[in-house]
Amino acid sequence: MTISSAATSFPAHAYDQRLLLRAFVNYWGPKLDNPVFLERLHARVGVSQRHLVLPLHEYETLTFGQANDHWIRAACDLGQQALCTALTRASLTPRDLTAIFFVSVTGIASPSIDARLVNLMGLSPNIKRIPIFGLGCVAGAAAIARASDYVRAYPAEAAAVLSVELCSLTLQRDDLSVANLISAGLFGDGAAAVIVSGAERPAQGPAIVATRSVFYPDTERLMGWDISEKGFRIVLSPEVPLIVHKHLASDIDDFLAANNLTRHGISSWILHTGGPKILEATEQALGLPETALEPSWNCLRRMGNLSSASVLAVLEEHLAQRPQPPGSHSLLAAMGPGFCSELVLLRW
Repeated sequence: MTISSAATSFPAHAYDQRLLLRAFVNYWGPKLDNPVFLERLHARVGVSQRHLVLPLHEYETLTFGQANDHWIRAACDLGQQALCTALTRASLTPRDLTAIFFVSVTGIASPSIDARLVNLMGLSPNIKRIPIFGLGCVAGAAAIARASDYVRAYPAEAAAVLSVELCSLTLQRDDLSVANLISAGLFGDGAAAVIVSGAERPAQGPAIVATRSVFYPDTERLMGWDISEKGFRIVLSPEVPLIVHKHLASDIDDFLAANNLTRHGISSWILHTGGPKILEATEQALGLPETALEPSWNCLRRMGNLSSASVLAVLEEHLAQRPQPPGSHSLLAAMGPGFCSELVLLRW
């Protein structure tokens, strides 16, 4: 199984983080006991700019239904762009795909976005569609793992992973919780696609050696959504970095040991851009130098946290700018609602 390509696409509206902060201060400042607190929160998220699916002024009066309609429209557009680019980079046509794994946690649609892309892109009418909702930030890595399972069973075929996350459409304007204030400064909008090819198909790129899923019992309230008549309300516990410290290193060590490797045998780390506290906790837990997660820090700075698309954007940067020596290993990983982690071992 090979990762043949990765590609991202973004909305046309790109905003400097300072401009967004001014807009939030103007809106929320009068409602906060200490408006400076909001500025401090946003100064710590490590983001320089973000793409938003709508012009900034259009968010002021959005209802849940209107936001979801925008999500469907933009998910089709951005998803098609990302998937077309990924197919081109893998020297494939839309009809070459036999399965598509679509992941998102920022909107809902039935028929799902993958079904709409069958018509828009001329995908095979026999394509197997696997839409996945609810995995949040971990879904990009999880979908790669599930796609590898698929092409392991069907080695002559190629599968697509597609993530579209339009986090700005979930913003709760009346929620003054710290979690919502942080997410307003951290999350951005974008899409990413990855092509996974079976062993019997000619393909260039890192091979998927093994995958592992890890679920942490009784952690449901660490991350996710509460759903109300106003839409998606963020659940984001400050304990997430503690979970990283407690579990990630041992989980990775066990996974690598099962594949006759140690952390010293990993030449590059392709990790989800969860935010500064998550990346710092990961560096500390794994004993990594500051430069090891530079691509993740770069993606966080340029586009914010894209939820499930983030790790795919980091993967794209590795494929385009940081290919590793033949025979070396990389680890792709993400964590998300459940609470859980997904680990994917790659060999170049």
